[in-house]
Amino acid sequence: MTSSTSRRTFLTTGLGLGASSLGLRTLLAEDTGQLLPGGSHFAPTAKSVIFLFMSGGPSHVDTFDPKPELAKLAGKDVPESLAKHVPKIKRAGLKNLMASPWEFRSHGESGTPISDLLPHTAKHVDDLCIVRSMQHRNPVHGPGECVALTGTGAGDRPCIGAWSIYGLGSDTQNLPAFITMNLHNDGMQFPQAAGWGPGFLPPQFQGTVVNPEKGIRDVAMPAGFTEDRRRRQLGAIDWFNRRHLAGLGAHPEIEARIRSYEMAFRLQTAAPELFALDHETEATRSMYGLGEKPTQHTGRGCLLARRMVERGVRFVQVRVGGWDAHGNIKGNHERQCGMTDQPIAALLTDLKQRGLFDSTLVVWAGEFGRTPTMEGKANGRDHSPAGYTVWFAGGGTKGGQIIGQTDPIGYVAIERPVTPHDFHATILHALGLDASRLTYNHHGRDEVPTVFGGKAVTEVFG
Repeated sequence: MTSSTSRRTFLTTGLGLGASSLGLRTLLAEDTGQLLPGGSHFAPTAKSVIFLFMSGGPSHVDTFDPKPELAKLAGKDVPESLAKHVPKIKRAGLKNLMASPWEFRSHGESGTPISDLLPHTAKHVDDLCIVRSMQHRNPVHGPGECVALTGTGAGDRPCIGAWSIYGLGSDTQNLPAFITMNLHNDGMQFPQAAGWGPGFLPPQFQGTVVNPEKGIRDVAMPAGFTEDRRRRQLGAIDWFNRRHLAGLGAHPEIEARIRSYEMAFRLQTAAPELFALDHETEATRSMYGLGEKPTQHTGRGCLLARRMVERGVRFVQVRVGGWDAHGNIKGNHERQCGMTDQPIAALLTDLKQRGLFDSTLVVWAGEFGRTPTMEGKANGRDHSPAGYTVWFAGGGTKGGQIIGQTDPIGYVAIERPVTPHDFHATILHALGLDASRLTYNHHGRDEVPTVFGGKAVTEVFG
């Protein structure tokens, strides 16, 4: 074993990366001799990320990727001239093309076309970098969600949020570095825990799941406990844990438990203030749609996301379920966009007003898109991972541009295809991290976030 490997192993397993940036900075010193502030590989364009994950598969051909050919070919099978883009094994399902129920109109100085489903988001089109050529091969919700968030269908690797805080650590001592909110679970596609899990990274890098309505669970002081008594209780627990750790030697799980108790005490003072939205102005609350039934829950989640990054949370994930539209795509997507369009636009506006837009990367994505064909006779669309859309905003990205394209009916990415690994590498790039150099030694192998390959889509940043 080389001295470099020995140092890396000591830092990642022996210390459990209690200060995650320490491990990264040391690795950088070994590999390049160059360090930048914050432990990044190069100057970051963003210090935090808000990942808006639309679970269920929003239809790209009804939101951000207009296909006029669908209107011309509605009710027909896919012509052979277009079917050539599709693998033969999948051609049997290319029947009964369906036009989008919505019009697309050009918006902003860029003239980017956006569906009438998204009038509020359309006002921010010059801030959006739209990638129309996402693709992977998994058409099933659970594994697809794992692919989108961890890079593998098995969900056995760290999620992108965990890699982000492993690389840079936390920017706050009083709140978790990585927080997840799961909204609108429709009972069909349940949230995949791998989407906020640490995989083989030490446990402290997993996301903390919070309920936007109730806040962080069990954060209130128990009845009869004063702050002083709680401090003494946790001090005793800490003493026993550290004595146990001394006997065991290096043990990341025990070390993570010690840190979790320390964080829990700090949360008891910081978390209540975070979730006290009554301190926000009425104008802000109204902008997010609080108090209105369709937008109440997503609005609260998006407003909390802004408050979290404002307080130093590194990575915030907002999962909005319910986008699976096998039948009645018109009703489904009007409901889903009605819940999300105004709050997401408000988030972009609010970040700008507070000077946080340039330092916060906002990402919108689902696990896949939907087919240009009608599923059966249900006026819905099936799953389609071969070509779909995501967008980036803020955090140093160049808005008002479109990257990549799908074929004329929107089935397959045919120009500048982008994989989930490329997508993850792009998020890390904004944080100043090179995915190929961010390593963690697991079972003797230096693992990287993009295990199957993947490079940052640098055009996103202009």
